[in-house]
Amino acid sequence: MLNRREFLTLAGIGSASALFNFNNPLFAQITEEEKAMSYTAKDYSKLIGMEGFSETILKNHFTLYQGYVTNTNKVLDTLNQMLKEGKTATPEFSELKRRLGWEFNGMRLHEYYFENLGGKSGINKEGKLAKKMAEDFGDYATWEKDFRAVGAMRGIGWAVLYQDSTNGRLINFWINEHDVSHPAGCNPLLILDVFEHAFMLDYGLKRADYLEAFFKNINWSVAEARLK
Repeated sequence: MLNRREFLTLAGIGSASALFNFNNPLFAQITEEEKAMSYTAKDYSKLIGMEGFSETILKNHFTLYQGYVTNTNKVLDTLNQMLKEGKTATPEFSELKRRLGWEFNGMRLHEYYFENLGGKSGINKEGKLAKKMAEDFGDYATWEKDFRAVGAMRGIGWAVLYQDSTNGRLINFWINEHDVSHPAGCNPLLILDVFEHAFMLDYGLKRADYLEAFFKNINWSVAEARLK
């Protein structure tokens, strides 16, 4: 019997698991109206050619992301169908509801990550984001030191710069898995993927080199536009 963590790790590139096979009849009978509400994978091919990111690793990463989009649609459509059929008290409904956070956040976090890449210059030190970093961390250099330290932590997950929506404070968080650890009521500004698939093909165990490549390619205008 799969435990929940083992179950979630099987959610990769749209693949089926032993527990939930997306090709079985449970996932059928989706109406055209429901399909019309589906999420569509975005095209991030413009990132190919970034310094420090091979074409192979980016294409593999795009494929992984597309799998999360596909599975998010399948889970949402199937849950809606089960709701209509009165199957909400079933173990299948419960496990799919739990799985939804993994698939949806896997989709959305990758979108944030890809969208805050592709930049050609450093942060605007006179911009509102740099000024907020200086306000909350003392200066930009201290914020960067903290963010790099989070990204270098042992384990797999995400390093995320969040803004607390209650007081505007900036905090760097470690997100262990897609569906856990997100701070409630906070807005993500800058996302760094530190799962192995994001860097090991290019850098092996040299995560510090990957972090260096990431910082060279941050699209700071995107991160700043997310600031409230």
